[in-house]
Amino acid sequence: MNAEGLESFREFVDSRSSALLKTAVLLCGGDQHAGEDLLQNALVRAAGKWQRIDEPEAYVRRILYRQQISRWRLKGRRREFSVAEPPEGGPQSGDTAAAAELRVVMREALDRLTARQRSVLVLRYFEDLPEADVARLLGCSIGTVRSTTHRSLARLRTLAPELAALGPADAELASRDYSPVEVRP
Repeated sequence: MNAEGLESFREFVDSRSSALLKTAVLLCGGDQHAGEDLLQNALVRAAGKWQRIDEPEAYVRRILYRQQISRWRLKGRRREFSVAEPPEGGPQSGDTAAAAELRVVMREALDRLTARQRSVLVLRYFEDLPEADVARLLGCSIGTVRSTTHRSLARLRTLAPELAALGPADAELASRDYSPVEVRP
């Protein structure tokens, strides 16, 4: 990579890494460390082809999605559990204990979904992609996206019925960090 390409790549990473990290963490079921690993691997792959990439963000997001799909397909999925650490940032303004509790409930419910269900919800509701784009990214049909979305939301409602009672303001507080799903009764 030449000096101009290196500078362009650094600018991209500086400006877009936080948004890409949120998506990666969501794809990993709320696991911050796995999300960081996923994003780092995607950026390494993108760096190798940086000069030929027309739309860098779309390219890196596609790498994220496809790498996560590859992880699903691994037999004997290995999972590491990290030890809880204090949060890096302080409390956010307007953040209440109830909102924090709702975020925990949302994360736990998302973690209990399958990786495919979680990815469909992330792409549909967090990334706000149309069904056709989700199907293209995940390599499945639009009907599969629809049925997976339906089943995922139903399972989410079953796993966390307290989320169904949220009003719009409460849902905003519960989803502030990165929760992609607004559960409706």
